Amino acid sequence: MFQAFDNPGPGRPLGRAQWMALLARAPLGLLESALHEHATRPARWLRAPETGLMMVQGRAGGTGERFNLGEVTVTRCALRVADASDASEATVGVAYVLGRSHRQVQLAALADALLQDPVQQPVLDAQLLEPIRNHLRNTQAERQARAASTKVDFFTVARESGSDNDEDTE
Repeated sequence: MFQAFDNPGPGRPLGRAQWMALLARAPLGLLESALHEHATRPARWLRAPETGLMMVQGRAGGTGERFNLGEVTVTRCALRVADASDASEATVGVAYVLGRSHRQVQLAALADALLQDPVQQPVLDAQLLEPIRNHLRNTQAERQARAASTKVDFFTVARESGSDNDEDTE
């Protein structure tokens, strides 16, 4: 069943699954602009960025039997970011993104680690996640508008019975 990760809804706290889904689809430019001051923080690689293939499955009609649709290129990484106030406490950030961008996956993992801090979460939600949500909404609206412009309405005109056949019967 489809999970609506883009819209947490009113009164629901932002969960890690929701922000990780947004970060995985965030363009590199938005990540760079929102995290430029945090990108210089020291981080220790638990898993350096690596690129590989992942099998994608689909379902006929969205609810039918699963089938292997094909493979996609995915880049993943995991890093540990030390807390600025307490050096003994470090947060682990993990990210997977489609494609081969090591920088994009590194920034997404950094954002994941920073969002786990309750103090920084509201600020990063406003500076990073909200622009990503807006970008994804605009992209979806543009895609829907392009698809709607190609829509063709078919209709049939039924002939009145007897109008063409009157000549054949006489």
